Amino acid sequence: MQSLSQSPKDPGFVQNPYPFYERARAAGPFFHWTDYDLTCTGNAAAVNAIFRDRRFGREPVEPLPVPPHLAPFYAVEAHSMLELEPPRHTRLRNLVLRAFTSRRIASLAPDITQLATELAEAMPQGEFDLLTTFAQPLPVRIIARLLGVPEEMAPDLLRWSNAMVGMYMAGRTREMEDRAVAATEAFVAFLRAYVDERRARPADDLITQLIAAEAEGEKLFTDELITTCILLLNAGHEATVHTIGNGVKTLLETATPLSALDPENVEATVEEILRYDPALHMFTRHAYEDIEVMGHQFRRGDQVGLLLAAANRDPGNWHDPARFNPARPPKPHASFGAGLHFCVGAPLARLELQIALPILFRLHPKLRLAAPPEYGDVYHFHGLKALSVTA
Repeated sequence: MQSLSQSPKDPGFVQNPYPFYERARAAGPFFHWTDYDLTCTGNAAAVNAIFRDRRFGREPVEPLPVPPHLAPFYAVEAHSMLELEPPRHTRLRNLVLRAFTSRRIASLAPDITQLATELAEAMPQGEFDLLTTFAQPLPVRIIARLLGVPEEMAPDLLRWSNAMVGMYMAGRTREMEDRAVAATEAFVAFLRAYVDERRARPADDLITQLIAAEAEGEKLFTDELITTCILLLNAGHEATVHTIGNGVKTLLETATPLSALDPENVEATVEEILRYDPALHMFTRHAYEDIEVMGHQFRRGDQVGLLLAAANRDPGNWHDPARFNPARPPKPHASFGAGLHFCVGAPLARLELQIALPILFRLHPKLRLAAPPEYGDVYHFHGLKALSVTA
């Protein structure tokens, strides 16, 4: 196994990580990323196999030490189905899926249509930032509506979420940790009061459905409910904001014909956006026993980094993978994960993109880049600082 060095904070990597992914993949199915001291893979077959193999999981074999100043953050994470394995993961996911149904997601289509139209029609003349005017408000307001949280809370939700995801970024600092903890405490306090209110006055929203969700006599405890709401709010918009921004950038840079967003084509175009430049680039797993994968021997307790964006451009799985091709026949990619932890919000993210992008370009067919887009230093995420456009 080769060792490769690449700072995730290097400006060149931040703007374009794909050359490094190609170099890493050429080194074999697995390589040692020295900057993380971590075995990683961008091989599509290896990523898919590890996602689906129950001998790998999110929970570490031995609990990691938690510094006292981070205790409030990890107290919330302790109830996150994203970080848990069966049987707790199974219980939590089953309860959430009883409320977060395909019918409830589909029922949001009119809201997404109305809000995307409203935001697109309100765009200013001249040069403006598409992220702050469209990509950010759309998903955060939709997830707020879904949960039943007042939409006027959207700026707070956005601020809290941005601070909390800082805990997963490369090179995080004590200042970032302190912001994440403060955001976590504010988020928990707000949701605890709101859950209490919904217990007393049920409504037609997801929080009420989560309170009522029951399977084999099991219900969500209050702390589990709060963590689940935070997870749905954070994951339900953070990646979608980046995907809208990355997607619009790609459509404009490649001069993709507007016909790619026609009803008969939009599903394939959205899947290609998700494949080509996804919002999340790395997810980790722990080995639960000694196991060999594609010639590499993992020992119990070893951690592996799955490079989702690299897997999405593996030439062993995709023809001409570095080319954006909205006519590419859709097939599974790594952007939403796979297996037990496949993203529960994937249907909502797809629905938002399939509705919002055609509306944006129908109302602004002359949309153009006004300045070269620049990605933010937010790895393991991958999203733009701003998207300056003219309509």
